[in-house]
Amino acid sequence: MTRKIAVLGSGGMGTGCALVLGEKPQHEVWLWSHDPQRTNQMRDLGENRQYLPGIPLNPALRLSSSSRETLAGADLIVVAIPTRFLRETLLGMGGQCAAHTPVVSVIKGIENSTFLRPSQIIADVLGTMRVATLCGPSHAEEFARRLPCSVVVAGLEAELLRDAQSTFNSDRFRVYTNRDLLGVELAGALKNVVAIAAGISDGLGYGDNAKSALLSRGLVEMTRFGVALGAEPETFVGLAGMGDLITTCYSPYGRNRRVGEEIGRGHSLAEAARVIHGIPEGVTTCRAVHDLALQRGIDMPICSEVFRVLFEGKSPEAATDSLMNRPPRAEARQL
Repeated sequence: MTRKIAVLGSGGMGTGCALVLGEKPQHEVWLWSHDPQRTNQMRDLGENRQYLPGIPLNPALRLSSSSRETLAGADLIVVAIPTRFLRETLLGMGGQCAAHTPVVSVIKGIENSTFLRPSQIIADVLGTMRVATLCGPSHAEEFARRLPCSVVVAGLEAELLRDAQSTFNSDRFRVYTNRDLLGVELAGALKNVVAIAAGISDGLGYGDNAKSALLSRGLVEMTRFGVALGAEPETFVGLAGMGDLITTCYSPYGRNRRVGEEIGRGHSLAEAARVIHGIPEGVTTCRAVHDLALQRGIDMPICSEVFRVLFEGKSPEAATDSLMNRPPRAEARQL
């Protein structure tokens, strides 16, 4: 029986998911782009040259810039729209999909001002509670070429998790399940902020010792933040936490690490954004994390210093000094 799957968002992640899902002959996969020009270009070239150059699209993939056409009769919706555009984009699709249609988010971020996670924004706008999130070390540049990848799908509904797991799972895309939706989404958002710090360290030439310390202490901050909001600590040593953190902080594909690296080399945020062609999720997430941490009284020294570098003009060198000269403490007091 054919199952229609609508993928919203034609960036690297959305396109990569469409390729993974399209490997199964029972899936009729539609990929929606807000830009008709990009849709036409992908159709003409047979690839997403902007985000996944050199990776051929499945000829059976349906490409569209009409959300109504893409969503009509969909059995599953996969959302791959950046957090800062998510609410506005979905509002423009109001009433185009059934409220009972399950949704899988592959978005990593936190909405500024509301502090809502992607699954909450989707539920708020679409009026559905059947939302799961897919997260983990999953650069589309690799899994779209069928290199082995393992991720986790999280949600509150066991049936939806089993369905999402079986839908995405393949011989090269392994999917685990996790009931800690809060923790998985927070881990996916927070690791991008730490990745900016790791990139700054790279740009400053601080070496392996400094970067390893950033990842270790960054993971402590991620866990502390998540636990304070009600997440499970074990989630942060899993695929969505430590796994994704390692990939994002070391991979040449990581846009958050790259923007940090450009800043570490002396460029402003605006200049760095021009180099990597846009603002990565971690930049906007950093503001939300900083504001929420202040509101809740959560100690987040690395994230706080990244915020000051990005938005208050503090130099990366001064931020390093602030971190290195904090009062000594016992490592065991992690949370």
